[in-house]
Amino acid sequence: MKYLVTGAAGFIGMHVSAALLDRGDQVVGFDNLNPYYTVQLKRDRLERLLPRPGFRFEEGDLANRQQLSPLFATEKFDVVINLAAQAGVRYSLTNPHAYVESNLVGFVNILEACRHHEIKHLTYASSSSVYGANTAMPFSIHHNVDHPLSLYAATKKANELMAHTYSHLYRLPTTGLRFFTVYGPWGRPDMALWLFTQAILSGQPIDIFNNGEMRRDFTYIDDIVEGVVRVADQIPVGNPNWTGDVPDPATSRGPFRIYNIGNNQPVELMFLIETLERALGQTAAKNYLPMQAGDVTATYADVDDLMRDVGFRPSTSIETGVNRFVDWYRTYHKI
Repeated sequence: MKYLVTGAAGFIGMHVSAALLDRGDQVVGFDNLNPYYTVQLKRDRLERLLPRPGFRFEEGDLANRQQLSPLFATEKFDVVINLAAQAGVRYSLTNPHAYVESNLVGFVNILEACRHHEIKHLTYASSSSVYGANTAMPFSIHHNVDHPLSLYAATKKANELMAHTYSHLYRLPTTGLRFFTVYGPWGRPDMALWLFTQAILSGQPIDIFNNGEMRRDFTYIDDIVEGVVRVADQIPVGNPNWTGDVPDPATSRGPFRIYNIGNNQPVELMFLIETLERALGQTAAKNYLPMQAGDVTATYADVDDLMRDVGFRPSTSIETGVNRFVDWYRTYHKI
């Protein structure tokens, strides 16, 4: 199989590309290497992929549709895994146009390219942030998600709606994956685990929002990758039981699916910090702060549908995942 993986220089994109190569697939990685965080980290991730047989990298921007059409025409992809996006809830409060260009314009360009080049399946990154103001736990894909709390979340919800339209109108099989707080080796520097580790090792205090009264369904990268690959292998079909009288948000009469992919075991933020302190052998100085705009107090994924349809439930414990991240962080930074 030949895959296009967008965001291939990103955290999840690099790991997914490597997993596909491991099983003998061909991968064209696509990324614009934007400077939202250090480009050197993205280049270092790519260095793990570039020497491998079956991998080719194309630098480009999804918002440039003139680049996508010839790429699709030349490469004749079987499956597209779209992991490219402007990430970050907090950054969307100050740089909204970046999210419109990447997450909306870029995504419709991907949809159009898939439509016109007979792609067998488009799997794409959504986010747990779409649950927004929802408080019923665990978060279910069958719940209504019409109250996002950040522009980032709104763009991810929009991606799901846009994908459904193409599944309905053009029978393009699409599957959206709502990721829950992904962490692990080669992760993003703007995420809590990296920020906490960096601060503790440099003797700086860590910022703890909402006075630490937060829970997250932290999901280890290996679990995420296995879920992404399994889902990409399973081409969705229409749900014959779907009805407009009681519409199920996660399925459709068209070839459309939404899944949560989370650890299904939410962790108290303070427990994560304690686990990290043990892994580092150091205690953090703590700076307690109020809740940030656009953030939510808790996330918790219901993954029953993922387990039923692809036979997989994420399972890596927070203790195992944090220790692996710390080992990688020390090696990468030569500490």
